[in-house]
Amino acid sequence: MALKTKIDIDFDGIKEQFVGLNGRHPGLWPSLPKSLLLAGIFTLIVVFAYFFYWQGLVEELDAGRAREVQLKDQYRDKMRQAVNLEVLRKQKEQVAQYVGQLEKQLPSKAEMDALLSDINQAGVGRGLQFELFKPGQVLVKEYYAELPIDIRLAGNYHDLGAFTSDISNLARIVTLENMKIEENEKTGRLAMQAVAKTYRYLDQEEIAEQRRQAAAAAQAKAGGRK
Repeated sequence: MALKTKIDIDFDGIKEQFVGLNGRHPGLWPSLPKSLLLAGIFTLIVVFAYFFYWQGLVEELDAGRAREVQLKDQYRDKMRQAVNLEVLRKQKEQVAQYVGQLEKQLPSKAEMDALLSDINQAGVGRGLQFELFKPGQVLVKEYYAELPIDIRLAGNYHDLGAFTSDISNLARIVTLENMKIEENEKTGRLAMQAVAKTYRYLDQEEIAEQRRQAAAAAQAKAGGRK
């Protein structure tokens, strides 16, 4: 058989505890109003403490945790680098050697005339006739300079093919772009038109000028922002 518990609440007695509180010292209040007052004061203290003190500490704690995660990631990355240090050093040496080999294929400004002569000789040596050999404007890039040369040669198919092979086998880097081959109806010979591009590394004066222009551009950009 289920037992039913009946709770009687004396609302009148509770109401009486809140009667006549005005003008009385809170220390003389009945227990219920006094308890509610203390609970309200405690709540206000907690709220003020959170917004004016604890909130900053919580934010610092969150920032510290995020920093901890970042430092752990950096530590793991550095540990991996430390473990692979010898491998990375060997790779760096290999890259340096490769870059050195590429730089050797780039002539200096003083060697450009010799390279142009090599290109001309590659055509003449195959019995081709140069109808056009016109160096263009030098284009200075960040780490190198580029010289385009408009060329037009006349000859037979095999000699033109051999010429392109000789160009690819030069000690210096030379590329042929925009190649176009057509037949001369009058002579019956083939004519190849192309742009031969050669590359050279920048000398110290050109590098200094590049840096000066970059610094001036950066300064002008910063001044424009102001």
